[in-house]
Amino acid sequence: MSWARIMAPVAGAAADRGLLEAAKVLAQGFDAELACVHAPADMADLMPWMGEGFMGGVQVTALESLKEAAVEGHAAVEKLVRDLGYAKTTAVTLESPVWAGLAMEGRLSDVIVFDSAAARGKGPLGEAFQQMIADEQRPVVVARPGLKVGGTVLVAWDGGKEASRAMRTSLPLLQKASSVVVAGAPGASSRSFALENLVAFLAARGVTATSRVLEGSGDAASLLLAAAKDVGADFLVAGAFGHPRLQEFIFGGTTRNLLNNDGPSLFLSH
Repeated sequence: MSWARIMAPVAGAAADRGLLEAAKVLAQGFDAELACVHAPADMADLMPWMGEGFMGGVQVTALESLKEAAVEGHAAVEKLVRDLGYAKTTAVTLESPVWAGLAMEGRLSDVIVFDSAAARGKGPLGEAFQQMIADEQRPVVVARPGLKVGGTVLVAWDGGKEASRAMRTSLPLLQKASSVVVAGAPGASSRSFALENLVAFLAARGVTATSRVLEGSGDAASLLLAAAKDVGADFLVAGAFGHPRLQEFIFGGTTRNLLNNDGPSLFLSH
C-alpha cells in the first residue's frame, strides 16, 4: 500500500509557496502525483446577500472582483506549479460550487496537505481544513517546518476508533519511517489499552515499532508533544477528536492543543 495522489488546496496567494514546497517533499517521498487544487472564493456565497432577482451596482462590482481574483489566482497557481519543478504536479482550479469540487478532489486523493494557519482556522483555507477533516473525514497532514518522509514518527495510541483510523491510514508513512514510536498515556485516558498490541499489529505489516508509556494524568497533547520532542519526531500521528456542528468542526481539547502548539508535522484522521 502506498499513496499515489497527494492533494494540496491553495488559495492562489504568495503564502501557498511554503505549503507546496512541503507537499512536494511528501509527494516525492512516495513518487506520487501532487494535485494543487486552487479553491477561489465562491461566487455562490454572494447570492444570499444579493437577494433573489436583484443585481445592483455593488453586487455586479463584487461579482466582477471575484471573477478577476479567480483568474489572477489561477495564474499565480500555474506559476507556483512551474516554479516547483516537480514533474508529477498538476494544477486544478475549481468552479462554483467550489466546496463540492474540493470535496470531490479530496475523495480522489490519499491524503490532503494544509499548513498550520489553515489548521488553526486562519486564512482563506481555514474552513476547508475543518470541512475536509470533519465532514469528509479525509486524512490530513498539517505541514510544519522540517517536514520529512523517512524519519521518526510518533504514533499516539489510546485504543480508540479515532486513533485506530489515523494509525491505519498512516501506514504508508509508517512503512517508510526509519523509526516508529508508539506512545500512550494511560493516566490521561479513560480507556484501557496495551501498547504492545499495537506494536504487534504494526510488525505484521512490516513496521518495526517501539513503545513508550507517557507518565502523567494531565493534558494528553502536552505529554505527546513532549515525547515527540524527546524522540526527535518528524511526524506525529493522532486521531482527531470532535464533532461537526453547523459546518463548523468543534475540536476536542487534545486535538485543539496539538493544532495550536508548535511541534512536528501532524498526520490526523477523524
